[in-house]
Parts: sequence; structure tokens; C-alpha cells
Amino acid sequence: MAENSQSRAARKKQQKQSKEKGKKSVVKRIFTTLLIIGLVGALLGGGLFVYYVQGAPNLDEAKLSDPYSTKLYDANGDLFAELGTQKRTKITYEDVPQVLENAVLATEDVRFFDHFGIDLQRIGGAIYANITEGFGAQGASTITQQVVKRSFLSPKKSIERKVQEQWLALKLEQKYSKEQIFSMYLNKIYYGNNAYGVASAAKLYFNKDLNELTLPEAALLAGLPQRPSAYDPYKNPDLAQERKNVVLDLMVQHEKISEAEAKEAKAVKVQSMLSEKTETNIPYDAFIEQVLKEIQGKVDDVNVYEDGLKVYTTLDPNAQQKAEQLLDENGGISFPDQELQTAATVLDTNTGAIRAIAGGRNTEGINATFNYAIDGESQPGSTFKPIMDYGPAIEHLKWSTHHQLNDEPYNYLTGEKNEIRNWDGRFMGQMSAREALARSRNVPAVKTLNEVGLEKALSFAEGLGIEFNEKTKVESNAIGGGENVTTLELAEAYAAFGNEGVHNEAFSVTRIEFQDGSEPLEFEQKSNVAMNDSTAYMVTDMLKDVVSSSIGTGTRANVSGLPLAGKTGTTNEDKDSWFTGYTTNYTISVWTGYGNDKRSIPDDNYSKYIPQLYFQTLMSHISQGVETADFKKPSSVVESKVEAGTSPAKLPSEYTPSNLIRYELFVKGTEPTNRSQAYDQLNPVEGLQANYDQGKQSITLSWQYKQDKDRPVTFTVKGASGGQSPQTITEGIKETKIQIPNVQPGETYSFEVTAVSERNNGNTSSPKTVQIDVPEKEDDLLDGLDGENDKDEEDKKDKEDKQDKDNKEDKQENDSNNDNENGTNNDNGNGSNQENNNDSGNTDDNQNEDQNSDEGTDSDDQTNPEQPSDDSTEEEETNEENNG
Repeated sequence: MAENSQSRAARKKQQKQSKEKGKKSVVKRIFTTLLIIGLVGALLGGGLFVYYVQGAPNLDEAKLSDPYSTKLYDANGDLFAELGTQKRTKITYEDVPQVLENAVLATEDVRFFDHFGIDLQRIGGAIYANITEGFGAQGASTITQQVVKRSFLSPKKSIERKVQEQWLALKLEQKYSKEQIFSMYLNKIYYGNNAYGVASAAKLYFNKDLNELTLPEAALLAGLPQRPSAYDPYKNPDLAQERKNVVLDLMVQHEKISEAEAKEAKAVKVQSMLSEKTETNIPYDAFIEQVLKEIQGKVDDVNVYEDGLKVYTTLDPNAQQKAEQLLDENGGISFPDQELQTAATVLDTNTGAIRAIAGGRNTEGINATFNYAIDGESQPGSTFKPIMDYGPAIEHLKWSTHHQLNDEPYNYLTGEKNEIRNWDGRFMGQMSAREALARSRNVPAVKTLNEVGLEKALSFAEGLGIEFNEKTKVESNAIGGGENVTTLELAEAYAAFGNEGVHNEAFSVTRIEFQDGSEPLEFEQKSNVAMNDSTAYMVTDMLKDVVSSSIGTGTRANVSGLPLAGKTGTTNEDKDSWFTGYTTNYTISVWTGYGNDKRSIPDDNYSKYIPQLYFQTLMSHISQGVETADFKKPSSVVESKVEAGTSPAKLPSEYTPSNLIRYELFVKGTEPTNRSQAYDQLNPVEGLQANYDQGKQSITLSWQYKQDKDRPVTFTVKGASGGQSPQTITEGIKETKIQIPNVQPGETYSFEVTAVSERNNGNTSSPKTVQIDVPEKEDDLLDGLDGENDKDEEDKKDKEDKQDKDNKEDKQENDSNNDNENGTNNDNGNGSNQENNNDSGNTDDNQNEDQNSDEGTDSDDQTNPEQPSDDSTEEEETNEENNG
């Protein structure tokens, strides 16, 4: 080992002497500098060049030694993190092994030791590449220019900055040796994961000193500075492997290594080289990662870790600390094992500002850098139903929250799958859209999407920031079985429902200030009107029932006294569990699962409810002391009473049972105007008669009634004798005739018959009454009459003829009287009485006329009153392909 060190030192010394001999004389260097200035000046137009050069900063040796740190400020303007001050180990040129030097030079600036700070050959090649391959295809900055840019200049791209960069590079080359500049570069460069300088990076990634580096390790380090986040070997080992191999190819191209050496080094996998990742001690790293993403995506050529920026963010420390604490072992939520992950995003509902990000649990270890909140994509399950189904239906079809749907056996129309299943394996029949969403029924959701149309549903979701590709534009998105999303994307989409339909792109950065004093960069907020305010409010009102109604699936997320809305979601075999909800102040989306492992969440009646419990605790915490207004109903929405089950919706009548009256929302102009007759007072019976049978000593009651299949009735019969109060004889019968036995001769009986609704026994007709007098029992005929009449036969015949004539006249008179009055006929021993036409039942004529004037009743009006839900309604929905 000592012998190798001596060899390296000798080689370094010899190389240094060789380079010193080859240095240009001071005069020659000045001449070359002036020549370059002249050439550049001629190109840029003399006076402009001089103007730009005069504005260039001075060479400050202190700034050359260390890069500026970038300061991050929270939403209150308080500093919460400083990037660029951690993990820094300085080296000198003698500390750099040859293998590392070769890798860096081949990758960044192969003619570094030959040019004077600007590589004219490289500039020409870059110009040609940008013309033939497009702008930005190749850069021309030398290592010297990179040192200058990172030490003194703003990252903003401009001609002025480029001129100043080249001018200062010339001055730097005059003041410092190549070896010193090379050391400055290796000490200043950011290598990702908060490692500054190559020595710190070697210790972080490989736990080695520089003199211990192998060829593949040196190649990896040389490739990282180009895109340290993208090539992060812990997060993206495959991309890091590709980048390492590119560096090895460049080393072969520039004759630094042989093809055989490159082949052997390429065979070494990046993951096999890495040491265990250590803690960075930088707070809120999950949130900071989102900040870095935004800056890199919106600002060209900027390095947050090196450019000395002041970054003003949307962070709420109170929300961030609680979001992270809930993921800790003792944070208040019980996790079944160490592997189950949970992640969350907190947004400002009104602006889209990101207030907190919890990236995952157990953030130590080699594979613990993945941010599940912003990078972990999973199927959203039933949290997609407001986005893909009911939101589009209200927006495009003007559905009400009462709109009727039938939960019944149903298949996908596109044939992509077979039968759609509900989480409980059952079908519940007709229900409103409000109930279908609260219960998270899958069949009504898919039916709703198909009525809207897939293209319109996808367009609605895209307006909320959801991006689809051709493979994910499928019917199963109705229940969250197509596109994958992150908690950040889902929170962004849901916030629009709580923001009166206005969608704001989520953001974490508001302003950037540069260390050179140039004009600050203000980040513009992007927003669009994603839906009508009526749609937003009606969906929100439906989602309130998910957390507050006894039939809702998200009651564990409810916060007492806080107006909030939200939706649960699980995926096939409980591999992912979600809850996304919002108030007028905050929107929170929470996911739980095993990530790429795709194991099922334990069926312990607790673990799959973690998103609800996390949401409830976090929302309660951040809402303390903050006034939370309820969602305001816009003028475009009308609230109306409706009778449950009516389709189309109808107003309840005065006879509709109270438990069947609902308050539902309608887009203004579509509210119901017709009144339901399903529960109007029933018509009385007709043709009520009472007939006495002396032989059987019974009375037969009979009547007529015109039955309506949509308003089925039964009958109640009451009776009394001798002026007593009527008592119930029978009830619940459907026949229109009954027999009353054992009646007493000489008594007067009265009866009343009432029609009663089968669906609502409180809905009855007015009674019809009838009265009947039962005759006294006749004396038996005497068998032996006293003697025979001795009169002449002729006299006897005359008397009989006269009696027959008298009886015939009496009969005719009685028959005439019976046609005009109600009474008892004793000629045959039977009594009867017609219904009392002066009864109060005749007062229903106006009601009958009113009823008959309507168009009739709907067959859908047979819906039973809503049944109370047991605990099973809170069990999350499961679909064979995707849960509800």
C-alpha cells in the first residue's frame, strides 16, 4: 500500500513538472487573452462587450473556496433550512487519484490542461451541435467556467452572464494554476444527497477515501454532477448505472482506459458499490425534495445547492411537523409492521400552496430515500368516483344529488372485464346518487361514467390536473382501476371541489432571490376553472355524507364540529388504502400500502383505516385555532324537498311519511315542480252493503274498491251494536267481503270500512259506514188449530179470494216503498241496509279530482324507507378488479 502511494506521488510530481514546462509565458498569455477579447468583442459589438465586462464581479478568493449556501424560508418568512453547509471535506490536487482525474476530465473537459479557460474548439462543436441537433444539445463550458459560474454569477441564462463568465474564466486562469482550479472544481461540485465536494461524496456513497476508489466508483462520481437528483444511485440505481457506463465510454474514447477495463467496470452494478445511506440532519427533506423539483422544472441552469439562492416556500412548519410525527413509531398511529408505508400531502384548498409533505416511514437505510407522497404512484380506488363519475354527471348531465341509480348485476360495456362487483358482494337495488357515493357502490359508479361518456369524464379529470396515457383511458377508471396517482396529484384534484370549482396547480415555491442581486424570480400560480360552482358544491355536499352519515364509508375521518368532505378508496385485494378530504382551508390526501411490494394490507380491522385515522388526527391538529367556514351554497344550486325513490324527482305531498322526505340539491332550473301522489290520502270504499241472513244468524258486509298497483291497500273493518263505540273486527285484509256471525235479533248494528296504505299505515281513507236493524225472532206456528170452520164451502172460497186480493195489493205497496227508503224487509226473514250516503266520506270528491288530474304515479315510487346501516357499511369497498 505504501509502495502504491509513493508511485502515485511520484507520478503526480512528474505530471506537475511536465505541465509547468508547458505553461505559456506571461506575455504570451496576455497576448492570447487580448486576442480572445478582441475576437469576442468583434462578435458582440465592442461597446456591448465592454459594458458587460464592466459589470462583472471581482474574483473573491473566499467565494472560490466554498460555494454559497441556499437558504429556504417557510410561509411565515422564517429560515428553516440551509443547503450547502453540510458534508464538506476539502482536498488538494495531490489528494486526487489518477483514475478519478481521468474520469472527470473525460466527462467534463478533456482539454482542461491545454486551453486558457475557454475552449474554442469546444465552442465550435457546441455551436454545430445546437444547430444540427437543437438548442441545448451540447454545452461549451470548461471546468474553469464552471468554477466561475458557481462562485460568482447568477444561474440565469443570458448573453451578459455568458460574456462575464468567459471574462472571469480568463482572469481566473491568469491568477491560479490549473491544479488549483481543478481542486476548486472538485471541492465545489454538488454530488447529490447533500454531499459537497468529491471527498464527501466518496465517503457518503462508498465509505471510502479518495485513494481507495475503483474505476467504476470513480466513473459514477464523475457522472453525478450533471444531474445529481436524476442520477441519485439510492433512488434511481438504473439511471445511475447508465450514467456510469457513459462515463466509461468517454474514458475509452479519450484513451484514458482500455475497452477491456471499461467492460469489466460496466459489469459492476451500482447497488453493489453503495454503502448504507446516512442521515442528513436537514429538516423536512420530503418537502425540500418537492421544492427542488419545482425549481429544476421551472428555472434553467440553476443549482440550488451551489448558487446561493434565497428560496421562499409555502411550508407550514406546524403542519409539516405533525405530518412527520404521525409516521413515527410513537406518533399515535399503530402500524402492523416496519414495512407498511404511509404518505400524505397537505394543500391550501384556496390557493394550491403545499403546506406539508410526509414522504414515508423509516427513512433510514439504503432504500429509504423514496418519497411516496410525490413519487409513489398507485391506483386510487374509489377516491376517483367524484372525479370520474359524479362530478362529470352533474357538470354535463345536470344530475341532482337525488338522481336514481340501480345497484344491480352489471358488466363493463367495453368488455375489458366481466361482472362488476361491490365490496360486499351484494346488490342493493335503487338508490340516489348521494347514497351510492356515500356507500361507495361500484355498479352505480360505472353506470354513471357510461351515461356521461368516457371522453367527457377523462376531460373533466384532466381539468383537475390528472394526466392519462392511451393505456389508462379505460372504463375501469370509474372505480379507480386505470390511472395511477400520487397523494400530491389527488390532493390537487380534490381541492378544486372545495374551491368553488377553480383548480390550482399545487406549488411549493413563491419567490427566488439570487446572490448577485439580479431581479428576483416570482413564481406564477397556474389555475383554471375546472367545473361550475354548482358541480363543486353538490359533489362536496355528497362527500360530506361519506364522513358524517351512518351509511358513509369514511366516518373514522370525521372531525367533530368541523365542516369537511372526503372519500375513501381501496384497491384490489386491499393493496392500497386511501382517504382524501378537505375543508375550506386545507386539503389532505393520505395513502397507505407496501409500495412496489404490492402486498395486501393486513386484515386486522385497523390497518386499512390508517389513512382515515391519519387524516382525522392531522386535520384536527392544523385546524385548531383556525376559523373554518362551511362550504357556501352558490346561487346556481337549489335545495328542494323530494320524496325518496321518485324518478324523476317529485315534491312530497302532505301525506308523504316524514322518513321518506329528503333534502336534495339541484342545478338551478332543474328542481322538481310536480308533487308526488304516492302517499296522497286514499279514496274511500264504494257500494258498502250489509245483508242479514236469518238462517245463519249472520251479517255479510260487502264493498267495492278500485286497486292501484302503485298504491296497494288493505282494509280495516270496525263494528258496534246498541250505540256503543266501534271496535276493530278485522284489519289488514285484501278481500272486499266479510261475514259477521252470531248477531243478535232485535239489535241495531253499525259498521265502518277504511282503506289503509300497505306502504304507510298512517295513510288511510275516510271511513264509509252502514247500519242494519236485525229483526225480532218470529213465533213458531201452532200445530193444532181449534176446530174446523163449519161455514159453507162457497163462503170459505169467497173469503180466500178476497184475502189473496188484499195480500197482492199490500205486496205491491211494500215493494214501492222499498224502492224509496232504507229499511228492513221482514217478508222473507232477511234484513239489509245500503251505505250511508250522507257519510263524511263524500267530502273526498275534491281530493279525488285533484289526484286524477295528475299524470299518475311512477313504478319507482315503491322504494322502501332507508334502512339503518350496521357496522359493516364502514367496511371499505372491494372490487374483483378494483375496490370501491
